[in-house]
Amino acid sequence: MENTASQQPGEGAPSVGRAAAVVLAAGRGTRMPYAHKLTAPLNGEPLVRRAVTAALASQARPVIVVTGHEGEKVRAALAVLDVVFVDNPDFAEGLSTSLKAGIAAVPEEADRAVVLLGDMPKVEPALIDRLAAAIDPAAGRLIAVPVAQGTVQPRRGNPVAWARLLFPALMAIEGDVGARALITDEPELVAEVPVEGEGAFLDIDTRDDLEALEIHEIAERADVDARAALDGMKAEDA
Repeated sequence: MENTASQQPGEGAPSVGRAAAVVLAAGRGTRMPYAHKLTAPLNGEPLVRRAVTAALASQARPVIVVTGHEGEKVRAALAVLDVVFVDNPDFAEGLSTSLKAGIAAVPEEADRAVVLLGDMPKVEPALIDRLAAAIDPAAGRLIAVPVAQGTVQPRRGNPVAWARLLFPALMAIEGDVGARALITDEPELVAEVPVEGEGAFLDIDTRDDLEALEIHEIAERADVDARAALDGMKAEDA
């Protein structure tokens, strides 16, 4: 099969297909004790809601949310959002069980799925759409991953898009692992989507991670507000 790993997604005619989004939100978050990590507030908004609203702002439909550990809290955090909930009663057996529950729920009319992690709050809707568009079965591109620009060694992040042709392989994964082995073992199937910033690489594991991001976002907003005020003053003086 032709090696497509070095090809730039988006060259030539765009890939045509329908993407679903799968948000994995079933984990226990054991590195954040005494709290339910995915519903912990991030500047007033439940952490998992960030990832789900990004998916809803993309073109992917449906948006499937896989719940498990304290699933009722996740459902409450996502109240009124237009999502499809899928319960994973086997969540304690590892990440693969949630991945399989989500993939199994992708409707037949979707020929690809973008898999997001519920603890990654800075993923942009545009990235979800770019990953979905990078899937091109006719060209042998069955996996699309975000890759950091300007690094010596390739740095791959999340979300990851998968063509339906690979759904059986995803359904065969076992244990507390994701699908990274498929990406590593099948490089000729991978389309690398270059990204800037940290959104595709930033996940929240601990309370310190959450607090650091809160402080960063507050500082960002303060800087934007200060710049807007300065621009307003300049406009008044003009």
